[in-house]
Amino acid sequence: MNRPEKPFPHPMRKSLLITEFSALAILLASMGWFSSQTDTGHSINPAWLLVPALASLAVFLSFIGLMYLRWIIAASAENQRRHKIVFSLLAITLIGVWVYGIANTWLSLNAA
Repeated sequence: MNRPEKPFPHPMRKSLLITEFSALAILLASMGWFSSQTDTGHSINPAWLLVPALASLAVFLSFIGLMYLRWIIAASAENQRRHKIVFSLLAITLIGVWVYGIANTWLSLNAA
């Protein structure tokens, strides 16, 4: 029986996965640290919010990169244009949600 050979993964796939899970670990650790700081009654310097903001951005960007590899690179040539349009809409939506969340967080800090 002949087995079809598995295609080789894209060279960026491993680095995107490492980035995504490392940033997710940093995000979760920073959230835990913030939680422990507020339990003890300490106030957090707003500059520390850059850590989870940048970590969440890295998670989103690496997820979008992996989505690009899965949908666009793997798509056949005749379907690639349609896949690029759908991918672009999803990527813009994800980045928009991130910007909205960061903006609301920053505005709520300034309102307090």
